[in-house]
Amino acid sequence: MHFYTYDGSFEGLLTVVFEAYERKAWPDQIGREGEAPPGIFATHLFVHTDEAKAKRVWEGLGKKLSREAWENVYKAYLWEQPGFEMLIFRFARLVFSSQQKGVEENFADACVQKIAAIGKQMFREKHRMEAFIRFQRTQDGLFLAPISPDFNVLPLIITHFEKRYADQPWLIYDVRRQYGAYYDLERVSLVSLEEAPRGLRQGHLSPDILTEVEPLYQQLWQTYFDHVNIPERKNKKLHLRHMPKRYWKYLTEKKPRQQAHQPIQNKQVPTKLRQLSR
Repeated sequence: MHFYTYDGSFEGLLTVVFEAYERKAWPDQIGREGEAPPGIFATHLFVHTDEAKAKRVWEGLGKKLSREAWENVYKAYLWEQPGFEMLIFRFARLVFSSQQKGVEENFADACVQKIAAIGKQMFREKHRMEAFIRFQRTQDGLFLAPISPDFNVLPLIITHFEKRYADQPWLIYDVRRQYGAYYDLERVSLVSLEEAPRGLRQGHLSPDILTEVEPLYQQLWQTYFDHVNIPERKNKKLHLRHMPKRYWKYLTEKKPRQQAHQPIQNKQVPTKLRQLSR
């Protein structure tokens, strides 16, 4: 039994694929550095990340896959669910054993089905994060947004926010995985906070680090959200499907109201118009 381990990076995993082919020893299990072998008779091999070898594997996959299927391999890595390393290895082996393009359309194969399904899952989570992220402005001018997605989609949403908020510094921080994307008006860097601000995990940042007007902006957004709501068309089941409860703690519009909502009067039909319509 062959047990391969790597440093946890995507390049490291691609290097494992390269080494397995070079050694002609296919892994029965792949794990991260430090994980114990599955049995006392397992042959354990730690693979050091090699950028050149990883590049050869990645470019080789790109030559035989469509753009979407190629990107789905990386998404499967970000998916992070148990067994994703072996899934990627089996898919890579299937691709390289094929004599022509189009292997990603062979849905009779279980790993092809799974890679495609993961691509759809990651797309949904990416789309939700782009819609549900709410920034809060700190006293030093940084726009900070905590997130806790089911999957590691932070690398997939960076481009969206880099284009949309190019004129302001921001930090989107994944509190579950303890790292974030920091934009300094020029480029985006991946960072990890040694000491996270109070309330970051709960999505309620301490007033001590926020600007004085930030609560007013949050109240303004809540008021807007309440006023555009149409109670008569309330559909809780549909609402939960599009905005699952696990995201609510980071949404400004779902936080407790500082003042009670009062419906605006101009939604009512004036008395004179009601008389004329009779």
